[in-house]
Amino acid sequence: MSINVKSSEPLVTVIIPTYNRIEYLKHAINSAVKQTYKNLEIIVSDNCSPENPQALVESFKDPRIKFWRHGQNIGMLGNQLHGFKMAQGKYIASLHDDDIWNEDFLIKLVPHLEKNPSLILAFCDQYIIDAQGQINYSGTEENSRGFKRDQITPGIHENFTKIGLIDKSIPTAAACVIRNGVLNWDSIPSQVGGMWDLYLTYLCCITGYGVYYVPEKLTQYRAHEQTDTMLSGSRNVQAKIRKGKSEIFCYQVFMKDERLQEFNSYFRQKWLEANTTLGIGLLRDQQITAARPYFWQTLTEQKFNLRTLVALILSFIPPALTNKILNV
Repeated sequence: MSINVKSSEPLVTVIIPTYNRIEYLKHAINSAVKQTYKNLEIIVSDNCSPENPQALVESFKDPRIKFWRHGQNIGMLGNQLHGFKMAQGKYIASLHDDDIWNEDFLIKLVPHLEKNPSLILAFCDQYIIDAQGQINYSGTEENSRGFKRDQITPGIHENFTKIGLIDKSIPTAAACVIRNGVLNWDSIPSQVGGMWDLYLTYLCCITGYGVYYVPEKLTQYRAHEQTDTMLSGSRNVQAKIRKGKSEIFCYQVFMKDERLQEFNSYFRQKWLEANTTLGIGLLRDQQITAARPYFWQTLTEQKFNLRTLVALILSFIPPALTNKILNV
């Protein structure tokens, strides 16, 4: 199906899941409608925000935009998957409501997928911007090095498990275009939570398809006070608990997959780290009895894991002192 039937470009679905970020959302939508690649459907899926963004969406007066508002909050993952399932495009790309695409993002990625039917996705590097939209150049370079995108050879990668699941170089939630119709969106279980992008990468890895890397920074990832990793206080505690649970589930799946046995020891290490992460989150939430089994789980395999051992010791110290230490 094509919004512009005269276009030789295949339809691309842009999915913008949103919740309560109306000012950021305006910039995200603007970056989608200004793409030099024109044959788009843009799905804005609102997760029952307190301030309904419908008027903002309609203000763009762009017939390519479809607005959907849920009657109740169905969770971040549910809202994201709703967009995927609505997509009619040959290709799909997810754009977070607080991120921005360069105007040439799609035009530089889609042609590689068109040329190579054996590829499931094409991805690029990204800038890091602050709450005001200013580029953080040092943070950008640190991000590229941290995810080893500065080391990836441009072009096709047929086996990308290490790139995707070990180095986590593929930003499936923010800076890639995926071939639609290959993946079953119902195969992403609710337990993956906020790690849905990593799980999506996993599903792509096991398809037998390849990927294409364009070594340009074509998107802008916004790091701000509402980002899970930057939350403080009780909200940060809940974010840590969510992260621990999601990681435990994902790495358990990866460990059990015989196709990934080459990396089993790495996945087990990350699974043990996730047990400690969840334990610390529960400990900070004063769920002491619930926290200890996760520490013991790690220590049965890594008896001298200092982080876990310290956390376990702290579980026997008065909560007021424990919280003060853990918040340092």
